[in-house]
Amino acid sequence: MALHFASPHAEDPTVTGPTPFTRVKRLPDRGHYDRASLDAILDAGFICHVGYLVDGRPVVTPTSYWRDGNHVYFHGSSASRMLRTLGAGALECCLTVTHTDGLVLARSAFHHSINYRSAMLFGTARRVDDDAELAHALERFVEHLIPGRWATLRPMTAQEQKATTVLRLEIDEASAKIRIGPPKDDEEDYALPIWAGVIPLAVTAGTPLSDPRLDPGVEAPDHVTRWTVPGPAPA
Repeated sequence: MALHFASPHAEDPTVTGPTPFTRVKRLPDRGHYDRASLDAILDAGFICHVGYLVDGRPVVTPTSYWRDGNHVYFHGSSASRMLRTLGAGALECCLTVTHTDGLVLARSAFHHSINYRSAMLFGTARRVDDDAELAHALERFVEHLIPGRWATLRPMTAQEQKATTVLRLEIDEASAKIRIGPPKDDEEDYALPIWAGVIPLAVTAGTPLSDPRLDPGVEAPDHVTRWTVPGPAPA
């Protein structure tokens, strides 16, 4: 279930279709191979899971991420095992993003399901070493999380930037898989007097809680009070 782009450096890469290794085999109708579907899934979240090998053992690490053009970035402390392992550029990784949109209740246990949007990216991550690119990447990260926030903050110090490692993964081979809609029961089960349908699930923002040490005269700015979860789930 892969997206494979003929021109990975273009703003609007051309989809060339799934590779034999990544083609959707189970429930192939849920596979999506267009760049718009993939970007929408990536842009709607900020937590991913990165799978890789350490001394031959599989490890999956949750971390925050953001997309900028044709790359996905993730970051952490310069002492991070994941970032040190992958930053050398010698190992491939698999980065996954999942949104859970609803519990699908069918008339049989077998046909219960989950509405979801998921993306998988495969490739070799590269460490961002250029200072200007690193500063830009971190600004994009903050703006992905809370648009309008970066301009209100004090500048990052050289020591803070040095202590932060950012990896860049090109969107070259990737997959998108989506399930939406009601349950799909066996035809003879539709007449059964059993409730069936979808319980929608969504991440929502609560009321912002001020830092107890905040100056009483400082009010929450609009980018805080009006923050909403990016990328609404499909109907």
